[in-house]
Amino acid sequence: MMGVVGDWLPAGTFVVVSGPPASGKTTLARQLAPALGLPLIAKDTIKRALMTVLPAPDAETSRIIGTASVAAMLAVAAETAGAVLESVWHRSRSETDLHRLGGNIVEVFCRCRPEIAAHRYAVRAGTRAAGHFDAERTARELWNEEVAQPVAGGWPVIEADTTVPVELAPLVVRIRAAAGPVPAL
Repeated sequence: MMGVVGDWLPAGTFVVVSGPPASGKTTLARQLAPALGLPLIAKDTIKRALMTVLPAPDAETSRIIGTASVAAMLAVAAETAGAVLESVWHRSRSETDLHRLGGNIVEVFCRCRPEIAAHRYAVRAGTRAAGHFDAERTARELWNEEVAQPVAGGWPVIEADTTVPVELAPLVVRIRAAAGPVPAL
């Protein structure tokens, strides 16, 4: 018998929060996880922890640690009954990785105007650990077709306009509906 995650989602439900850098993913994911009764597994949390042990002397090493962080995030997620997963998901490689979770996926894509995301990114660049190399990232690396559209791997995709604060309650209702009915106990 399938269990229930929180009180509202079928067990094995993964809410994938996607979008380009500085599109509001972290802010939204931190609100969604408790509202849905799910743990939050965020790539940058793992990356920060890895960078306390692994030196990141340059942007290329930072990218490798970022890739390792996503692999760690997916491995941890695979051991759960569901979670909110937050990262910049690259379409060409994320679809297969997310399907390997074997669960029910609902993607929440954070969409905001590029100039807003660029401004947010510039503001936060001075606040994050040096190992992120935010000031060295190019616009092409940050906002490209790989991340500017949902992964859309055959699962439901809900777009959230993160140019302005997102109304959480209606979004939670949409996620629950997209995840499907909770099995009877």
